[in-house]
Amino acid sequence: QAQLVESGGNLVQPGGSLRLSCVVSGFYLDWHAIGWFRQRPGMAREEVTCIGDNDGDTTYSDSAKGRFTISRDKANNTVYLQMNNLRSDDTAIYYCAMADLLLVPCTDIFEEDYDLWGQGTQVTVSL
Repeated sequence: QAQLVESGGNLVQPGGSLRLSCVVSGFYLDWHAIGWFRQRPGMAREEVTCIGDNDGDTTYSDSAKGRFTISRDKANNTVYLQMNNLRSDDTAIYYCAMADLLLVPCTDIFEEDYDLWGQGTQVTVSL
């Protein structure tokens, strides 16, 4: 059974860093794009970043560019989201998701294409 499990969320001060993990099981990580999304309080869910089947295929939201980095450890079936220089408006529940599209680049994947989701992990940025 395919599954994604996030971890790593925590309370952190502004300017701090966190690394979120998304452990996948039940499918080949190599063949599917994985996205990180977040839902901030009172706001719609938004895509933060995506990594395609090719490690060089990544996209970032404007808010994430220059601060967040997505990476994949195939040996451990894990996708990471390294978040640096965190701000209060990064406070959200962060979700990872798998797009059930084989060998499709991130630029051609939309939120509705992600059909397997983790349970989310809470990130709170506050003094």
